Amino acid sequence: MNKELLIAGCFSLLCLQQAAAQVTLQQLRTENLVNPIGIDVTTPRFSWQLAGNQRGIMQTAFAIKVTAGNSAVWNSGKVSSDQSVQVPYAGKPLQAATKYQWQVRVWDNNGRSTPWSTPASFQTALLSTEDWKAQWINPGFAEDLKTRPAILFRKAFNTSKKIKTATAYITAHGLYEAQINGKRVGDYYLTPGWTSYKKRLQYQVYDVTSLLATGQNAIGVSVGNGWYRSDLAWNGNKNTFGSDAGLLFQLAITYTDGTSELVVSDDSWRSSTGAIRYTEIYHGETVDMRQDKAGWANVGYNDAGWSNVKTENYSKDVLIATYNEPIKKHETFKPIKVLKTPGGKTVLDFGQNLVGWVEVKAKGNSGDSIIIKHAEVLDKHGNFYTENLRAAKATATYVLDGKENVFEPHFTFFGFRYIQVEGYPGEIKPENFTAVALYSAMQPTGSFTSSHPLLNQLQHNIQWGQRGNFLDVPTDCPQRDERLGWTGDAQAFSRTAAFNFGVYNFFAKWMHDVTADQREDGLIPSVVPNVLGPKSGGSSGWADVVTILPWNTYLAYGDKKILEDEYKTMKAWVGYIQGQSKNNLWQSGPHYGDWLFYRPFDDNDGKAAVTDKFLIAQCFYANSVQIVINTAKLLGKTEDVATYESLLNKVKEAFVKEYLTPNGRLVSSTQTAYVLALNFDMLPEQLREQAAARLVENVKAYRNHLTTGFLGTPYLCHVLSRFGYTDLAYQLLLQETYPSWLYPVKMGATTIWERWDGQKPDSSFQTPSMNSFNHYAYGAIGDWMYRVMAGLDTYEDKPGYKHIKIEPHPGGGLTKAAATLQTNYGIASSGWTINGNELTLEVEIPANTTADIHIPGTSADAISENGKTISSQKEMQATTTADKYVVVKVGSGKYRFVTTVPATLNTAAK
Repeated sequence: MNKELLIAGCFSLLCLQQAAAQVTLQQLRTENLVNPIGIDVTTPRFSWQLAGNQRGIMQTAFAIKVTAGNSAVWNSGKVSSDQSVQVPYAGKPLQAATKYQWQVRVWDNNGRSTPWSTPASFQTALLSTEDWKAQWINPGFAEDLKTRPAILFRKAFNTSKKIKTATAYITAHGLYEAQINGKRVGDYYLTPGWTSYKKRLQYQVYDVTSLLATGQNAIGVSVGNGWYRSDLAWNGNKNTFGSDAGLLFQLAITYTDGTSELVVSDDSWRSSTGAIRYTEIYHGETVDMRQDKAGWANVGYNDAGWSNVKTENYSKDVLIATYNEPIKKHETFKPIKVLKTPGGKTVLDFGQNLVGWVEVKAKGNSGDSIIIKHAEVLDKHGNFYTENLRAAKATATYVLDGKENVFEPHFTFFGFRYIQVEGYPGEIKPENFTAVALYSAMQPTGSFTSSHPLLNQLQHNIQWGQRGNFLDVPTDCPQRDERLGWTGDAQAFSRTAAFNFGVYNFFAKWMHDVTADQREDGLIPSVVPNVLGPKSGGSSGWADVVTILPWNTYLAYGDKKILEDEYKTMKAWVGYIQGQSKNNLWQSGPHYGDWLFYRPFDDNDGKAAVTDKFLIAQCFYANSVQIVINTAKLLGKTEDVATYESLLNKVKEAFVKEYLTPNGRLVSSTQTAYVLALNFDMLPEQLREQAAARLVENVKAYRNHLTTGFLGTPYLCHVLSRFGYTDLAYQLLLQETYPSWLYPVKMGATTIWERWDGQKPDSSFQTPSMNSFNHYAYGAIGDWMYRVMAGLDTYEDKPGYKHIKIEPHPGGGLTKAAATLQTNYGIASSGWTINGNELTLEVEIPANTTADIHIPGTSADAISENGKTISSQKEMQATTTADKYVVVKVGSGKYRFVTTVPATLNTAAK
């Protein structure tokens, strides 16, 4: 009996060991999306992650099979490759409006293979204009051109058979919400999103099988002005993309008997208006429940009083499927305070500056109005402050009908922390008000924590600044009469953005609009989609988004496609600069310069950090040329490499002659000037160290405060660390007085501010015409926190964290800092802790990647991992670097290194 038990126990232990060693597959994605519906990519790419408890797991081969129903369309066979990200489909041509399933299996470096994965799926969209049978329709009545209520479109139809599947394809000139049989279609908001509509108009695809019934059915779609025809920018700029409120709707039904049917927008539809009486992006929305057409999207509704529709022959060539993640509802907030201001107004504080709207539950007399106004801050006296919204009214008005309702807007959004409530019937109770955050449904990917509470709040603010401004396009701010896709803000923040959220699809979609809006001579607009006109743009640091953002996205995700897509646009932009330059110097055109740099009031002694705009332009000119060179090398464009390398040498030579004295001083002796010159390698190597020393002198002259604006700030701490001044980078980061990153935190900020002193120490405000309290650009410091402080980075030889670099820089008196990132391969993390004289570095490396781990120290004998010195572990190849790190090369797994705190560190606990 004991012998049998022993055998059984050994067998169970063996099974457990084998299970623990087994590699599994997870996170199957098509074009970075999980089971997407409606992609118009004809060569989709597949990704997956390997997972297992053993160290050093690598994929050596894979096999993929793709099916449509019971038919095989591709079987790759066994392919010897470690590629597990963006593997292209190579089977039969894909058919439109078809659902495909795919599976993958892999072989690892221990000779084991996985079983076939759980099936993943993707469904194609309409792949040509011929697939569209629907017609564009507009309302058949004359609109009220003053208030322009939302348009209601309705169609009743009958299905006589049992339904197998039903798919809806919808877009609009404006923003739409659709219902079938009174139930909302999908959970997307502000659809079809914002693109350069005249060249690119997205449509969405929905599985609506569960919403249909056998027999009578009804479709209802409401269309509001949206970005298409709302006021945008300034000076009453309406109807930027058109003046109509059109709808395009196509419903494809497949029955269980194999037959199919289309229900499309055509002249049989009906049109009217309803409860939404006014809706504008900047100004808000008015909902009058007395004019609600109850049940208008249901079967049996009598639409005899409605108007017909007009069919239109708008082009379908501009239609594209939605590639990026749509806008959805996310976090919700209840008021943390109900305030009565000194001015006698009732104000609710939600505790977080966010973007979205407030759901309001109310019941009152018919005709009573509830007015909700929105603000980011209260003034120094505690009053509701909206002057910084400029012309934006940012108001939601709800007119009651005597019944209890839950109100929310439909085709607008607000940037706010506070709301002012007027006309609410009865007592204002927090439970009747819920703030809802809206933003593109990007996957959260990165986290950062430290022993410093203010730094943790700064990270919170960085992420909430991104949430609020990544609303289908990367906007500058979400609250005033602007909310535009400013190119300079996006490029400055792009690397930080790619850590905190999965933004590849978001950026790739927006960059297609950048290309669409590029002028024929190569000029890049200042905002995209371009609503400022054809003469706007061409500013250095802003237009350079076309090189910087794709390159940063490539580094973060390792996907060359964004470079392939934008290469022609990059070259055209560099060509534009060449055309504007004389003797290789770019000294013409409008430039925003180092936007919102440090400028003290009543600057009598020249403390304002003014950097020559053309010096800045020359630096960004060189950087764009360098990125074109890097991209050309990756894409095998050898002739272009030689051409642009020659150009780069000339651009840098011209810079040195024009902007550098013989002794190595720049003509603009500002932090930004030295930061850009050093970051972009504008100076001869022998002059770089002294230039870095001049930068340090400048920082100290401002008592360890930064003076940089939008263009210098992203690189400031990186340059200091590159030249051995990480201690000073920490002092800047941890500075708590203006100007600094932590000053707004100390002032109670919950997002990143547009200005270093949006609210002054005396609680008064900066210039209201340019003073947003949710403006992510200065949050670019996050990139230094993640990649340098915590030390989680990727090498450029295998970007996208295929070859991971772990190189922490403890300092600043902190006792711990950690960064964790969900890469395309799995979780990567780096975190250090100081306890007395002991430094611990904990690292996680995902399967199918390798890493070089840089551990502070000078001897492998003084560093232990898993209780053993690393010098005694044969699998760890240890080398020592000149900058006092011991480097070990490892594969996947979790590692814990312990060593002595270097004597050079400032270990005063924080």
